[in-house]
Amino acid sequence: MLNNLVPRLQVNTIYDIDLHELWKQGKRGIITDLDNTLVGAKAPLATPELIDWLKVVAQIGFQVVIVSNNNKVRVAQFAEPLSLPFIYRAKKPTSAAFHKALQLMKLSADEAIVIGDQMMTDVLGGNRMGLYTVLVLPIAKADEGVFTKIVNRTLEKVALTWMKR
Repeated sequence: MLNNLVPRLQVNTIYDIDLHELWKQGKRGIITDLDNTLVGAKAPLATPELIDWLKVVAQIGFQVVIVSNNNKVRVAQFAEPLSLPFIYRAKKPTSAAFHKALQLMKLSADEAIVIGDQMMTDVLGGNRMGLYTVLVLPIAKADEGVFTKIVNRTLEKVALTWMKR
């Protein structure tokens, strides 16, 4: 199971991802987490830098679906101004939301990547589905919810310590 916590790629931010290389590898879709991946957990809207990145993503040809464990109001408020499809209350790391995102994009698992800031939700869920997983550093750790701070980040530390052995 610990192998499922290891991302295929680890970068500081989404802006460090080589999108052109992923396109060459046959990737055509991006399933991305929202909070602390695209913007800080308390940022209601996309930043100008993110809007520019999403334009590049679209110019290359990628489809994007936001998959978040957060509620409908939060995710819709963020995604709708960007005209991005989204799945809320995704219950990651379970596979249902990842399957739904692939169906929305009409892609297979080997054609999509998952970007997220948590090993226990984004990476585990994506790896279990056979998706190419990208782990980014959380944008605003101080804004994380109690469950993420106490449970997920603690489990991540334990897993990382074990993997380093």
